[in-house]
Amino acid sequence: MSAFRDKAVRRSVGQAIHHYDMIADGDRIAVGLSGGKDSLTLMWILHERLSRIPIHYALVAIHIDLGFEATPAPRIEAYCKEMGYNCRVEYTDYGTRSHSEENRENPCFLCARLRRKRLFEMADELGCNKLALGHNMDDIIETLFLNMCYSGEMSTMVPCQPFFKGKLVVIRPLAHVDEGGIDQFAQDHDFPDFANPCPTAKTSKRREIKKMLNGLYETNNKIKGNIFRSMSRIKPDYLLKPRSMEQGLTAGM
Repeated sequence: MSAFRDKAVRRSVGQAIHHYDMIADGDRIAVGLSGGKDSLTLMWILHERLSRIPIHYALVAIHIDLGFEATPAPRIEAYCKEMGYNCRVEYTDYGTRSHSEENRENPCFLCARLRRKRLFEMADELGCNKLALGHNMDDIIETLFLNMCYSGEMSTMVPCQPFFKGKLVVIRPLAHVDEGGIDQFAQDHDFPDFANPCPTAKTSKRREIKKMLNGLYETNNKIKGNIFRSMSRIKPDYLLKPRSMEQGLTAGM
């Protein structure tokens, strides 16, 4: 294990938590634990921090099983028990329903919407005021390009976002860590491999955007950092004036 890499990832998480004021003393945090390397890294770091910081918060991992046959849910539950994580597994049919004959056009959209709604509900049921998700720097950049290309707007997921008038706050402590750093962290800590059973996991629009961006990154190693920084260095005077709904409708005819 590289102590330098390990420290760099944990330091980046700490910086993001501090910069966006994500966690306070007494918080009860639900952690969306999909079983991927991002969520496993997130859970490990949030749990490890409790032993060395002056504030205390409670953690509960949430795993939503999507109803596919090759489910990793029992293994994830056993892993959490072994690690000493408080964990709740919710068995659903969200994945199979989203991939049914009635919803062939966009299974990812429906599945994500159902999972997000249930995560919010479970966080509330468990008395949590924060919901931590494992989205990293690459996810934030990719969402920007997804929204530009397929929704015609400039927006992305933000590191700290209140919902329901602040009753629940979604936090993304891995916002300053890129995918490569998380890959190495997961390898160094020998995290288990919980295969994603979703049949469309490797054919989504996000995968197409990722492939495009990786092509750019290969030409210049500063591009990823520059794109990420650009999202907090906005110059409104050099962007187009917002269009009214009527203008948009006319232009599309």
